[in-house]
Amino acid sequence: MGDANNDLTREAKLARAAAALARAEGLAGARAGTHTFQPGRGDPGTANTGAAGTGPAGSGGRRRRRTPAPPPEDPASLAPEADAESVARAIVLRQLSMAPRSRAQLEKKLRQRGCDDDVARRVLDRMTEVGLVDDEAYAELLVRSKQQGRGLARKALAHELRKQGIDAQIAEDALGEIGVENERAKAEELVAKKLRTMHGLDPDVQARRLAGLLARKGYSGDVAWPVIRDAVNGAGEHQRD
Repeated sequence: MGDANNDLTREAKLARAAAALARAEGLAGARAGTHTFQPGRGDPGTANTGAAGTGPAGSGGRRRRRTPAPPPEDPASLAPEADAESVARAIVLRQLSMAPRSRAQLEKKLRQRGCDDDVARRVLDRMTEVGLVDDEAYAELLVRSKQQGRGLARKALAHELRKQGIDAQIAEDALGEIGVENERAKAEELVAKKLRTMHGLDPDVQARRLAGLLARKGYSGDVAWPVIRDAVNGAGEHQRD
C-alpha cells in the first residue's frame, strides 16, 4: 500500500511539473505574440509608411511608442523540481533494456548522468528487491557466455567480474561452475582450432603461438603446456612414418 501511495505521489509530481511547463510555454507564446506583425496596424517595430493622414506619422501627431514585452520566463523556473527518482529509474530501465548490467555499472551510469548518490541507492535498492538488478544472475551469465563463447579461463573470468564491480564472494560462487575438466576441455578446443591454421610451421613455433593464445585467455602453464604438448606431438604432420 505504501509503495502504491509513493507511486501516486510521484505521478502527481510529474503531472504538476508537466502542467506548469505547459502553462509556461503558453505564457511565452502569448508574450511572443505581441511582437507579431498584424495587417492594418503596422509593424510595431517600424514607422508607418502609409499615405499622409492615414496613420500616426502621416497625421503629424506624436506616434505612440509601444513598450517592448519582457522576455518570456524560463519554463524550468516555473515547473516544480523534477522527480529525481523517476529520472534515475528511467535511466536504469533503459540500460537494462539494452543488455544485462551489474549494480556497479548502473551506479556508474547514474553518476555520469548527474544523479545524486542517495537517489541512485534508493532506486537500485528497490530494483534489486524486485529482481531487476541481480548481481548473482549477472555474474553467472557473464561466466557462461565468456567461457563458452570466448574460451576464457577462470583467471580471465575473475578479472572480468572484478572489472564489472561484482562482489568477491558472488564472483567466487559464479566461477565455481568452471571445474578443472571444463577448463582443460575448452583449452583443448581452442588449441585444436588454432593448430589447423598453422600447418607446415615448425613444432616449436606452433607451441609458442599456442602458448601465447592460451595465456591471453587466462590459462595457467599447468593447464596450457600439457594440452599444447599433446596437440603438437599428436598432429599428423609431425608423426614419423
